[in-house]
This record gives sequence, C-alpha cells and structure tokens, in this order.
Amino acid sequence: HDLSDDSDYAQQSASVMDSFQQSSSSIVYSKDNVAIHPTQFAISGRLKLIKQGTSLFMTWIPYKGHNADNGLSDKDRNLYTIRAVPFTDVRSIRRHTPALGWQYIIVVLSSGLAYPPLYFYSGGVKEFLATIKQHVLLVRSAEDANVFLVNDFQSTLQKTLSSLELPRAVPLARGPSDMSADESTLNENQERNDSGVNNGSVSVPQFHRRPRHKVNDPTRDLSIQVLEKFSLVTKFARETTSQLFRENNGFRANERRTRIETPPKSQPKSTVAGKVSDENSAFSDSKEFDNLSLVWGKPRQSPLGSKEWITFVDSEGRVIDSEALRKRIFYGGLDHELRNEVWGLLLGYYPYDSTYAEREFLKSVKKSEYETIKNQWQSISSAQAKRFTKFRERKGLIEKDVVRTDRSLTFYEGDDNPNVNVLRDILLTYSFYNFDLGYCQGMSDLLSPILFVMEDESEAFWCFVSLMERLGPNFNRDQNGMHSQLFALSKLVELLDSPLHNYFKQRDCLNYFFCFRWILIQFKREFEYEKTMRLWEVLWTHYPSEHLHLYVCVAVLKRCRGKIIGEEMDFDSLLKFINELSGHIDLDATLRDAEALSICAGEEGAARIPPGTPPSLPVDSFYYDD
Repeated sequence: HDLSDDSDYAQQSASVMDSFQQSSSSIVYSKDNVAIHPTQFAISGRLKLIKQGTSLFMTWIPYKGHNADNGLSDKDRNLYTIRAVPFTDVRSIRRHTPALGWQYIIVVLSSGLAYPPLYFYSGGVKEFLATIKQHVLLVRSAEDANVFLVNDFQSTLQKTLSSLELPRAVPLARGPSDMSADESTLNENQERNDSGVNNGSVSVPQFHRRPRHKVNDPTRDLSIQVLEKFSLVTKFARETTSQLFRENNGFRANERRTRIETPPKSQPKSTVAGKVSDENSAFSDSKEFDNLSLVWGKPRQSPLGSKEWITFVDSEGRVIDSEALRKRIFYGGLDHELRNEVWGLLLGYYPYDSTYAEREFLKSVKKSEYETIKNQWQSISSAQAKRFTKFRERKGLIEKDVVRTDRSLTFYEGDDNPNVNVLRDILLTYSFYNFDLGYCQGMSDLLSPILFVMEDESEAFWCFVSLMERLGPNFNRDQNGMHSQLFALSKLVELLDSPLHNYFKQRDCLNYFFCFRWILIQFKREFEYEKTMRLWEVLWTHYPSEHLHLYVCVAVLKRCRGKIIGEEMDFDSLLKFINELSGHIDLDATLRDAEALSICAGEEGAARIPPGTPPSLPVDSFYYDD
C-alpha cells in the first residue's frame, strides 16, 4: 500500500523538512514501500537519501502504526530503524533482481558489515542508484555487474572474498559512539521527527554479506563449501571480515550484566561426576565449570528405557505429561530402541496426545501423501529433464552429496547400498515438497541420522520435514537464520564470558564464523554418531531453552577460553583449533555446562536472541522479554 498520503507521515515530513532546513540538510531521494524481512513477516518503511553539506546519508524508517499486524512495538521499531548512515562508511551496494519477486539491495559497509536486504515493493532501485551516483563516486564492479562500489577500487579484496565463499554473518547493533558530530545531529532530527521514538540508544540489526557465487554455478542454492574449506581460510580473509561486531548492543535492555563467576569461597567444593577426560585437555577452565555445575547443572542420567517409557504414556499410548517426558529426555536421552517411537513426538510429527491407533493411521495417510509427492519427480522423463534445469541441478547435487554422507557407518557403507538410494530419494522428494527452499548442502547430514533411526522412507521424510520447519531458515538464500543465530551467540558470549568476548574483539574474531558448522548442522561433525543422536534428542526437547544449542556453543568456547587466550589465537589458528575439537568434546559435561549457562543467563539471555531465531517455530508476532 502507498502511504504517501498518510496524514501521520505528511505531518512528520513537514517537521522533518523544517529540521533539515535548520541543519542545512535536504532530502534528495525518498521512496515508500521499502521493506525488510527479519522474520516471515515484512516490515515496511520509507527509504531516504539525505544530503548534509558535502556528505550523503541513508535512512530507513519503519512506518509508524502500519506494522501493527506484525506486533511491531516502538521498541521493535527502534531496533530495525536505520539512521543516518554516511556513504563514507559504505563499501558497496549489491542489486538483486530475482526472476520472481521484488528487486532488493544489500548495502555493505566498509567494515564488512551489511544491512538486511531492502525490498523495493514499488520499484525505484534504478533511481536510488542514480541519485547516489550524483553525490558520491559509484562504479560498477568488474567482477560482478550487480555490485556497485562506493569509493573503493580494491577489486582484489572482492575477488578473494568470492573465492573463499564465506557466508553472510550476523545482525548486530550500531551505536551512537561511532557517529560524527554532523551525523549525530542528523540522527537526532530523524529520530525526533521521522520515527517518533526518542531515546538515548540507537541500534540497528546489520548483516555481513557473503559474496555471491558465480553466475554460472546454479547448482548451489546455498554456498556452504565452508564445511570443508573453513580450515583453509587465510589471514587475508580474516582481515576482510574483521570488526563484524561493534561494541554497542542493539538488544541491550539496560546496562546490567549477569556473568558466570566462581562461587564464593564459602561454597563447598567437590568433584563433579564424569570429569572431562584427558583427551579434552583443551578445556583449561574446567574448575570454574565444575563449581558452576554444582550450583546449577544437574547430574546427567541414564537414557530413558522401555520400562520407564511405559510410565509416561496411558494404556492407549497418549503421553500423560509431555513436559515431564521432555525434561527426562533432556537429562538422559533415549535408548536407541525407543528412538523410532519417540523422535516423531519430539519433532512434532505426532501430537503428544495421539494414541497408538491414531499414530498408525497418520502413518498410512502420510505414506500415501509421500508417494504422491515422490511420483512428481519420478515421473519426469529424460526429455522433460532436459528442459527442467532446476531439477537436473538439484538431482546432481544431491547425488554427489549422498555418496559422501556417513559412508563409514554400516548402514550406509558399500557400493549400491539401498539406504544411500533412499537418502537420495527423500532429499529429492523434499526438494519438490518445499520447492522454494529445494536442496542445500548440509541437508543430507541432518537427514542421515533420522533415516538411520526411523528405518522407513516415509516416516524419515516426514520427520525430516518437521525438523526443517525449525532449521529450514539455516539454508535460506539470504541466510537470515544463520545471521540471527551467530548474532545471538556473540551476545551470549558477551553476557556470559566478557573476557573471552573482549579477546575476540581485540583479535578481530567477533564474526563467529568458526561456529558456523556447529550451528548449521547441529554439531553433526563434532561428535560420533551415537552422541550426535543423543545431543539432537536433547536439543529437540527445547528444555530449558529452545536455543540450547547456542548455550552449548558458549559452553565449549568458555571451557576453551584459557587455551584460546593463552596461545593468543588469531582468526586462522582459532578456526583450526575449533575444527580439531571434533571428536574431543565431552558431551555430558558440555550439556551440564550449557544448562547452567542457560539458567544463569535467564531472561536477559533470552532477550538477546532475536525473535524467530531458529530453531524457533514460525511466530505470529514479535516478542521481547521485559
């Protein structure tokens, strides 16, 4: 909808022009119906280019009172507002023109950060770029015709980033301490007149941009060769992605900080059962964690077995108390023989209040539905496939990935293994079930344990669908899911381990790319297969937090703090060190630590995690913990 006649904005525009005149500023470009998509809901606003003296600034202000359907409060509005960004801080602008949908741009800052994509619902990208060119030096990149460089001719940097195929990173906050005096004045005018929100904190989520893949590489819906290439990232790459975060925190409700400290001397000291083994010598801060676990972390239990399982269901198979069941699984996991029955409940494929008979009926219905979807791609003839580029590309990528997925396991090993073919068929069927997302590298890692447990093609497919409802945003083209999780991780480390956070800041490691693999495929490469399944079922309980995986990241990093700081690791050595932790992390101790950290962080920790951050299910509105 066009809000150019909106009385609220007409009044604001008049007052804004008065303030601009007072500060010798002028609006040289203004466009309505420009939106961002931080969740499944869009937030519309007005984009402006403002000239003040010899400087050009960009602002984007969400509409006031017109995002009510999204539950957008003044606090939310303040969070997403972009205020007075000088083009001296802008490195480039990437223009995207999808075959279907709206044109959008991504503004990348000199520090390597980037704002969320700005979608032009009513057109105007060409005019936007033309206006910028009138006031600053704007040149088209020789490497990518859709990238426009702002006062930057270092094509070598861009070429290197493209070859590294680094993902976009995370949102963060930009604070007023980074502004010049003129910029601060302009911000005050914009904040008072254009947004209607006047407080002392200016923050905006920003996103680091991953350079786009080559145009002639269509098989890669999501560029995540980082799974194998992270250890090859060079020092030059670190420098190009440095300063990913700034000190100011956009989700900071107040200046209070809750930090994990060793209990007072009066606190009894004792040894926690199941100490970290010798092979985990990298964890040099175990004493602090032992004390921490004594205060908060509860002992791990043995896995839930068949006899105990019976006590959680009634005679018809309904789960009597789903919360109690999830809590029990959190503390001990499941016996393998129970996983086939319980994973469907944890993933939401079966309702907890369903009976045995209802679950059997659902299986039969879903099996028929699965076969219908599967037949869609099986019925494609060779002649059709020649004219169906997207199908050929996805099929080729899936076939390459499945033959490299967990082939050391007996279940998948050997030539012509039928289970490998089933893995392929499920992924192809999912690419038709969710055609927008399709297939992305890493999905085979998530499906493999599910098929191993369910041992049924249809059941494995629908459980995978349920899992992707939560983790699907990890694989979106814009990688917003990864953005928000890496951002939340950085804020949790800042909250729970300020010395480590400050060290990462000093060493230009605040991008947290070294945790990318952990989050993307849920630690699949960090533990042996059985422990991976144990970890996943614990995470799926969403107890004590649906974002427990982020606290697991913090727990591992915190235990490694002494070694990281003691050896003065830079970005490259940190990447290598994190990769080499694979197979050397004590799962039970880490889960105890993660639980303790989650309890300690409490509401403030939850408030630092952006709304809709995976593995959250889709939300109908924004929310914040007050």
